[in-house]
Amino acid sequence: MALLDEITIYVKAGKGGDGVVRWRQEKGKPLSGPGGGNGGKGGDVFAEAVPDIAFLDFYRQSKKFAAKNGDAGSNFGKKGADGEHLVLKFPVGSILKNRETGEEFSLERIGEHKMILKGGRGGLGNEYFKSSRNTTPKESTGGAIGEDATFDIELQLVADIGLVGLPSAGKSSLLNALTNAKSKVAAYHFTTLDPHLGAFYNFIIADIPGIIEGASEGKGLGVKFLRHVSRTRVLAHVISLESQDMVSDYETIRTEIKKYGRGLETKDEIIILSKSDLVDEDELKEKVKSLKAILKGKTYFVVSVEDTDSVKELRDGLVKYLNQVK
Repeated sequence: MALLDEITIYVKAGKGGDGVVRWRQEKGKPLSGPGGGNGGKGGDVFAEAVPDIAFLDFYRQSKKFAAKNGDAGSNFGKKGADGEHLVLKFPVGSILKNRETGEEFSLERIGEHKMILKGGRGGLGNEYFKSSRNTTPKESTGGAIGEDATFDIELQLVADIGLVGLPSAGKSSLLNALTNAKSKVAAYHFTTLDPHLGAFYNFIIADIPGIIEGASEGKGLGVKFLRHVSRTRVLAHVISLESQDMVSDYETIRTEIKKYGRGLETKDEIIILSKSDLVDEDELKEKVKSLKAILKGKTYFVVSVEDTDSVKELRDGLVKYLNQVK
């Protein structure tokens, strides 16, 4: 099943409990005044960020949610119980947009907790209205309605490094080698259908699905996945050394990133030359030479997932680089 990264749900905060009209009376004694309590507050609604990027699947079937209502007041001035809050979980990187107000809530850190709807206040019981001039009030107020809204939810991955490159550049294999992720790989011209995340040394690395020419206009997987790079700290451009035109491969991706805009083209970028086991030493030197203009002033690595030493060198180099980049 494909990764669900957009969904719409309806959410309602709890209604406040009603205030009540009651009279204080103890056994064997006459009425001693008003004793109606206030109603409890309606439950609020919170959004919480979780690390599971597939968590939006939870909302495929159920799309309506509500916090609990507050209880009505009771005798002897007792306040009704507040309604239980509702906590809805979303993948870290989710953006929730309230259709009614236009307000947006961005969940950028695992465990982040934000109130998105406020429950209604409790109503007032008749004891609240007692005064020297009004010793037997018969009035009370109902609980207020809680806020409600339709939310459009969009997932935008949050990662320290986003692996970008043409399909079959070796991104999935590289992610698997660097982390414990298990991203699908294939030996043919294949593009991962879903983003995959992995962690190493407390950093998050994402395998962004292969971008093809015309992606910024919606071709292939298109803008659907380009947006997943927008909140990535560093772009790691993976270019396969088995390519016959590595410069063209690089320029194809950069062109789509520039067309997409939204700040992607200004992100820090490193180059990873993958599949070094498929070329000999002389060919490697020639190919690196052909990329001279692209590599100038950039940090780059040469790696083969078949060579544990080169993978370790890459891993250590990435950690060092990330620690230097704000």
